[in-house]
Formats: sequence, structure tokens, C-alpha cells
Amino acid sequence: MTSKSRNNPAAVLERLIFNNRPAVVVLCIIISVFLFWNAAQVRPETSFEKMIPLKHPYIEEMLEHRDDLANLGNSVRISVENVNGDIFDKDYMETLRQISDEAFYIPGVDRSGLRSLWSPNVRWTEVTEQGFAGGEVIPQTYDGSAESLNELRDNILKSGQVGRLVGNNFKSSIVEIPLLEEFPDPNDQSQLLKLDYQEFSHNLEEKIREKYQLENPNVKIHIVGFAKKVGDLIDGLVSVALFFGVAIAITFALLLWFTKCMKSTLAVLFSTLIAVGWQLGLLHLMGFGLDPYSMLVPFLVFAIGISHGVQKINGIAMASGTALDALTAARMAFRQLFVPGLVALSSDAVGFITLLLIDIGVIRELAIGASVGVAVIILTNLIFLPVLISYIGISKKAVKVSRENAERDSPLWRFISNFASPVVAPFSVVIALCALIFGLWYGQNLKIGDLDQGAPELHADSRYNLDNDFIINNYSTSSDVLVVMVKTPSEGCSSYNTLKAIDDLSWRMENTPGVQSVVSMVTVSKQVIKGMNEGNLKWETLSRNQHILNNSISRADALYNSDCSLAPLLVFLEDHKAETLSTAVAAVEDFAAKTNSDEHMFLLAAGNAGIEAATNDVISASEIMMLIAVYTAVITMCLITFRSITATICIILPLVLTSVLGNALMAFMGIGVKVATLPVIALGVGIGVDYGIYIYSRLETFLRMGMPLQEAYYQTLKSTGKAVLFTGVCLAIGVATWMFSAIKFQADMGLMLTFMFLWNMFGAIWLLPALARFLIKPERLRQAKE
Repeated sequence: MTSKSRNNPAAVLERLIFNNRPAVVVLCIIISVFLFWNAAQVRPETSFEKMIPLKHPYIEEMLEHRDDLANLGNSVRISVENVNGDIFDKDYMETLRQISDEAFYIPGVDRSGLRSLWSPNVRWTEVTEQGFAGGEVIPQTYDGSAESLNELRDNILKSGQVGRLVGNNFKSSIVEIPLLEEFPDPNDQSQLLKLDYQEFSHNLEEKIREKYQLENPNVKIHIVGFAKKVGDLIDGLVSVALFFGVAIAITFALLLWFTKCMKSTLAVLFSTLIAVGWQLGLLHLMGFGLDPYSMLVPFLVFAIGISHGVQKINGIAMASGTALDALTAARMAFRQLFVPGLVALSSDAVGFITLLLIDIGVIRELAIGASVGVAVIILTNLIFLPVLISYIGISKKAVKVSRENAERDSPLWRFISNFASPVVAPFSVVIALCALIFGLWYGQNLKIGDLDQGAPELHADSRYNLDNDFIINNYSTSSDVLVVMVKTPSEGCSSYNTLKAIDDLSWRMENTPGVQSVVSMVTVSKQVIKGMNEGNLKWETLSRNQHILNNSISRADALYNSDCSLAPLLVFLEDHKAETLSTAVAAVEDFAAKTNSDEHMFLLAAGNAGIEAATNDVISASEIMMLIAVYTAVITMCLITFRSITATICIILPLVLTSVLGNALMAFMGIGVKVATLPVIALGVGIGVDYGIYIYSRLETFLRMGMPLQEAYYQTLKSTGKAVLFTGVCLAIGVATWMFSAIKFQADMGLMLTFMFLWNMFGAIWLLPALARFLIKPERLRQAKE
């Protein structure tokens, strides 16, 4: 053995591993038993706070004043529709009462804030000759008779709830259910339980929708809200398990076709499934579960593990042609492929880690899970797999096929090697440049945030989005609410100057595109002042008399806090599309910049629309930063490995082209950059670099032997081209099954990752050699070797 091989880190590690093969196998078995047991404990879980950027100023303000914003945070709305009449029906009202009572006792409900027509906190008010009169919308004397129903109709009309709790056509009404993230354990009041979104969603389905639609065929129930949406997403994870099984079956068939060897096929699958199990077990030990977004990670770990396993099997099969036995072949392949594989996986991991820059819990957990999975693959597929093959070997048929492929000329690889020819390479570069310019131009249409109404994470025809459409079409106040918090000194929210400023902002927002209506304590104050003046419309304005103002806001329930230091202004939006949110937020910020003072401050933002706006802001600020970070990390890894700027350029530029075209594809398909799609950018770059690293490492080897570029590339394709093609297909298959998911954002992620994996593979095979024609100097590589 030469001194050079002794100093080679791969050679040193090779001796350490293969001289202690039994210990490696036993250690792997022990770790597998422990981590697979932990993996079995992993459960689907998520939380409201994991889905939002907790460090954003909007969210910090919302959380600081959470106790003063009851019913304006995480909540669910149940709309009960009478399909064959209106709500003024005895049977309908009894069903509504039962639903309201049933919802009251569901674990996780903030019972003090629940509102429906049956709630005592839903009241009516009118002006009479004796002054103000009022009471509960459904009085204690209600008995379901025709007289009671007529009285109910009058009370609803006087309550101001038409379009809010009652449908505009009087065919439905809503039960509003505010939720608690943590609540006392019914069995032990000293213990707090976290809201289980899946269980809560199932309770809504079983105890509300299924039960009462079955009992009363005339009733149809529609449910919307963050908790219901997340519950539906978690339920969609069941289908993901099926997709995983389909991906395994397809991969097995392709592996068997590729290797022509059952033993090596099973070995690759076995080692890769071990990696998936280890990754899930480690996640459980770290205190993480699986949410709808991190469900992508096991697919990625499986796909990456298979791709690197294929490279190992291909290398061992080629080495078996000259090696004396399976052990020698495994050691030769390990020595040759460990460093490129380690660099590729390290680049993957570093690319994933850059997602930690994004201040959203689910994305950070995805980054951690993916990085752990890549680290595990280094142990299972780069180390354990060669050791396993050294015991079981590769079939003679597979070795024979590999030797024949190496000896005979390949018309396919000879044709593809023309990409490195001096005639074709310039055309390739020009085509790539045109594609880059087109991608940059069309990619300008890419939007931040949601581009559709309802829940874009779900398909348009999903039950949740159909329910959301019903509420949008039948109520004046949508489910998309932007809450502006008006902060004042204690007892200061009722001052004339503050109320006048709130009134001015209300007028401005009502005239802002995308806004349906605005409600605040000023809305109630004006109505009360008008009522105190015989209902005369000219008095529907703010009084400068402080005593009158104090009296007028006393009826503005839930529109100011206990010490009158915070007053929410509710802006009901037509939808939560990115443009709608940015327009509304810009209007509020502009107004606040001009009017904020020591007396009152207008702060953004609460409500689901405020949270969406904060999330969009974080994603917009993080997108470029994350791209710079992931490319910096990958470039650094390539520079350390190949110690060549030109080599790094050859590897990186195809990735850049893929990123640009990926953005253009998202713009074309109407997919916005959001929590679900932002990780795709980092994942596509981090994993896509694998192709370039494997191809260039082999190409450099042949160039150092003195071969011309085109011949060196031909030999590269013969030795690793099939494995690279197969790697691209395996990576694509691992996520392509997601395109058939019932969850739209999973389908979008599957489509985008499939495109990026395949295009990265094509870019490495097509563009890398063309760039090498202009950038790589073979004579310098030969001189460096000498």
C-alpha cells in the first residue's frame, strides 16, 4: 500500500470499518432495535404556534395581548344550514341548541367565549320611548311556538347579527367556538393538556356533523377554522403511508431491473428503510412528532438513501469484475465513492440546515428532521451497506452484466457524450442562457402567500373549502379577519381623540380594495348615540361629550378590554390572498405612521389574516436570504472538496438554472411561495447537487489520466451515467406519488420536487460537460496529478 493511500481519509476509514465488520453489524442491530422502538412511538402532532412566526412584531403584539383578544385568535365556526327552509323552524332551533350544547363540552373549547343564538351573551338592543330596551336573542320564554319564532325573528333583526351569526338569507346560523391551546385535564385539574387538533377535528365530525345530520336530514353542517383545517391535513397523512408503500414497490422493481441482482436490491432497500426508521426514532427522542409538513422528510430520506445506495451497488458491481471476492470489491468501491458520497450528503444536510433561518416552527422542524435523516444515511448507506454487501456479495449475473457494459461501446452514452464536444457545447450554453433569461422574466410573476380563497393546502373541491365557500357566499363577515389593536393608556380607549382616530381608520379601510366591512367600538358608539337621540340619523356620529362617549361604549361587548387600554378594530376581508393582505396591511401601516402618538397607537396584527400577513412577510424576507445561504453552503462544500473554482461553477450553474425555472413553473401553475413550498427551494438545491458531484468526481479522474474531455465524459457516463439517471428517477419517484395526495400542498410539493430532481439530473448530464468544455483545463489537472 502506498503512502498516499495510507494518508487517504477514505482508506483509513475503510480499514477501520472492514477490519471490524462484525462489530459494525452488531452495533447496527442494537441501534436499530432501540430506534425502531422509538420510531413506533411517533405520532402526528402540530400546534397553532408552530405554524406562525413567533418572533415577528405582529405575532409578538398578538401574543402579548392574547388575553385581551378573546375570540379573535384560534377559533372554529360551525354553520348550521336548514336545507329545506329557514332558521325560524322549531326542529331547526332545537338542533341548533343541541349542537351549541355539544360543542360547549368538547375538550379544548374556551367555553366562556362560545357564541350562538342560544348563548346568553348574544343580545338585542332597541330604542324605545322609555329609552334603551334589550335582552337575550332567545328569551327564557321561548317554547318553539309560532309566537316565539316570530319574536326570535324580531330579536335577530334588532341584534345586528344578520350577516355575522345569522346568514343573509336566514337559512343558516353560526356557532362560534374559540379554542384554548392548553386546558385543564378533566381528570386532574392541576395538569394542562395541549390541544390535539386531530382529536378535536374528529370530535367535530363525530359529535357534531355526523350525529346531527343523521338525526335531522333537513340540516347540513359546514365547519371552518384553523383547527379543522389542520385536523383534515393530519387525516390526510393516512394516505401518505399508502404513497410510501407504493414508492417502495416501484423502487424495488426499478432496483431489481437496474442491479439484476435480488440480493443487492434487498440490501439497498433494507439499509434505506433502516435509515428511515433511525430518523423517525431520533425525531421522537428529540421530542418531535410528525406534522403535515414534515411528512415529506421520510420520503426524502428514503429517496436520498436509495440514490446513494445505487451508487454504492454500481461501484461494487464494477469493482467485482477485477476483485477476487465480495469483500475486496466492497472495499474498493467504498474507497472510491465514500468521499463523493460524504460531500454530496453533507451538501444536502447544509442545504437543509439553512431552513433554520426561517422563523416558523414547522419549517425548522422539517430542517432538523431532514438533516438528521441525511446524517443517518451516511451511517446506513455509505458504511453499513458496503459491509452488508461484503458478506452477501453480488450475483454473478450482475457482475457479468457490469463487466460487459464496461467493455462494450455504448451508443447511448456515446451520443450523450457529444454534450462535451466543441461543436455542441456552445449551443448548450446558449440554450441554457436563454432558458435562464426566460425563467427570470416569467418568474417575476411569482407571488408570496396564498393565491386562492379558502385553504390552499386543500383541493378546491375538498369538504373544508366547500364549507368555506358556503360561509363566504352566505355571510357578510368572512372568516378572514385582520385585527388592528388600538393601544392606549389605561382608561384611554374611550377618549374622543382615540375614537375619532379609530373612526378615521375605519373609513379608510372600508374604502380599501378587498375589505368587506369594519367593526369596532366606534361602530357601537355611533349606534348608541343615534339611539339616545330618537334614532335620528344626523346623530349617528361621535360626541365630544366624554360622558356620552363613556355611556355609548358600555354596550360594545368584547370590543375593548377590562381597563379600556386596548380596543380591537376588526377588518373583514374578502379573502386572504397575498394581494388583499398586502393592500390592507399597507393601508393600516400608512395610517399608523401618520397618527400614532402617546395617546393611542395602532398596532398590527391579530386575526387569521394578521397571522397570514406576518407569515408572508417572514417568507418574503427569508426567501432571498435562504437562497443565498443554501448556495453559499453548497459552493463552500464543492470548493473544499474539489479545490477548484471552475469545477464548482460547473456543478453549481445547472442548479441555478433549475431554481430559476422552478420559480417560473410555480408562477405558471399559480403556486405561491408559502410555508408549504418555501422548503422546496432549499431541498431542490441541496439534493440536486449530488448529481454534479458524482459526475464531476468521475470526470476529473479520467481527465487526470490524460483523456480528452469528450472521451473522459464518455467514460464517466459508462461508469456512473446509468447510476445518475437511476438516482434522478428514484428521487423523483420518492416524491412523485405525492402528486396524487388529497392534500393540495403535498401535491404541489411533490410536483415541484419531482421537477427539480429530474431537471437537476438532466442539467448535470447536459450542461455540466458543456460548461467544462469552456472552464476546465485538462492539462492543469494532469500537471496537478504529476
